[in-house]
Amino acid sequence: MEQALLLITIGVLFLGGLLADKIGHLTRLPRVTMLLLLGLLVGPSGLDLLPQAATDLFEPISVVALTMVAFLLGGELTRDNLSRHGRAISAISLCIVVGTTGIVWAGLSLLGLDPALALLLGAIATATDPAAISDVIRQSGIRNGFTETLNGIVAIDDVWGLLMFSVCLALIDQSGGWAAPLLGAGRDIGGAVLLGICVGVPSAYLTGRLKEGEPLQTEAIGVVFVTAGLGIWLEVSFLVAGMTAGALIANLARHHAHAFHEIEYIEWPFMLLFFLLAGASLELDALRTLGWISLAYAGLRIAARLASGLFGAWIGGVPRAEASHYGPALLPQAGVAVGMALVAAEAFPSWAATIMTLTIAGTVFFEIVGPPVTLLALYQNARARRDRL
Repeated sequence: MEQALLLITIGVLFLGGLLADKIGHLTRLPRVTMLLLLGLLVGPSGLDLLPQAATDLFEPISVVALTMVAFLLGGELTRDNLSRHGRAISAISLCIVVGTTGIVWAGLSLLGLDPALALLLGAIATATDPAAISDVIRQSGIRNGFTETLNGIVAIDDVWGLLMFSVCLALIDQSGGWAAPLLGAGRDIGGAVLLGICVGVPSAYLTGRLKEGEPLQTEAIGVVFVTAGLGIWLEVSFLVAGMTAGALIANLARHHAHAFHEIEYIEWPFMLLFFLLAGASLELDALRTLGWISLAYAGLRIAARLASGLFGAWIGGVPRAEASHYGPALLPQAGVAVGMALVAAEAFPSWAATIMTLTIAGTVFFEIVGPPVTLLALYQNARARRDRL
């Protein structure tokens, strides 16, 4: 009976996802937002209709979906793209990470929060949601220099964010010295890059040989699942591993007409379930628990994104007309932030409740509000580009 209920639930979620997608098209809202809201409605914070077996699917589904996103984002880091937008990608991503940490830390400290706790929350605030931003870009149908740069930023900014978080953790937690947090980050990111190389290099030369022009769907699925599984097994970032492998395949596989066609074809069913189950896992109570601190955190993160994106765009030589669009486009926040929060909560048990509640509250807010703002930024940028022509 449990298996039958699970299959029925998955079927209903797919059909409900199609309905949410259709409503999104009619209302001009991102389908990501509609799926998250639908998941919120049927999850524990709403009507609580999902069986436990469906909820248990969230972790494996999210790993596969996010690894696919990582491959696609890594595929944006080609020599051609980096030669045209590399300066902007580096400048904006670094400014966003440093600026978000600094502004959130300073603001929360001035409001009376412990400066050490505020620094941790500032580092956690650097995380973005690559899946949501990538899907909004794909749904918009807009493909220009702005979206290429945005994809490049999303591909690497969580790497900088993890490094920033590790440095902040080391600054605050001197009980174990500097070594533990920094070595942990080095192992996670360095090991993931090495895994991506081990998967990406042979895949670049071996995939796409059975059928001339592009890899078969079976090959694409196999490479994604192997990368995700090895990442979990080796306890390294499967996101960074997927991004590294994707970048290597895109740059080395000269016999591919389009290295990631097949991943794009199969990605959406996984993404649909991922966003629905992500919505079901959101906890609305977290928004009310901390009151003004939640509002301050959200406001400071928004201000940091806007200011840092503008400054980074100026350093990166971005045209003035589109410089102000990067900050708003990078508002969505999700899983990486929660992962950082779990590490911080374990390191500082006395702050655990505040860190987890505030991070979950921020995730709820930015997951729902962020994608529509990203879509608006894409449309405004496209309009500004047309006006310049």
